[in-house]
Amino acid sequence: MMSRIHRTLVVALVGLAMPVLTFAAAAPAIKPVAPQPLKTEFAFTAYVKVAAPIVIGQGADGLQRYVPITGGEVQGPMLKGSVLAAGGDLQVFRTADDVLALEATYILESDDGVKISVINTGYRHGPAEVIARMARGEAVAPTEYYFRTSAKLNAPRGSKYEWVNRTLFISTAERQADLVIVHFYRVM
Repeated sequence: MMSRIHRTLVVALVGLAMPVLTFAAAAPAIKPVAPQPLKTEFAFTAYVKVAAPIVIGQGADGLQRYVPITGGEVQGPMLKGSVLAAGGDLQVFRTADDVLALEATYILESDDGVKISVINTGYRHGPAEVIARMARGEAVAPTEYYFRTSAKLNAPRGSKYEWVNRTLFISTAERQADLVIVHFYRVM
């Protein structure tokens, strides 16, 4: 049997819930809208030289390793210059799904001396036999595996490259024995 205070509390709570239920029932249906097509424009290619991986060991998410970046070149219509021998690529080979998750941090220097930092994250995966060939240093066509990244670039304010600070970049990439080739596209 409910006490008078208990009944009053129940009535008050039900009263508070009713407007919410009424509002939710009266919400208009969402009408589908056609997505806008994604437009990209090729910006540049970074030819990133890398050293042999340093194996860190088995972590909670998979096998961890670090790949030092030793230099390289940048060529393209929006940026030309070099990749400095600074930074590296922290990788986790996820054993649960055989995907290499990566986060590379490095520095580009334009041909006119402006330094631009890069944080590039992505995934690489493919058939086991293709990945094994890559691990042995064999040439593998980039069409045989998936290697995609998204990058955040940061240039000094006031430089002619300041536009990269407000631009999203996506990339296709290729892995060679001692080189990673990253084709950067700006999303329009």
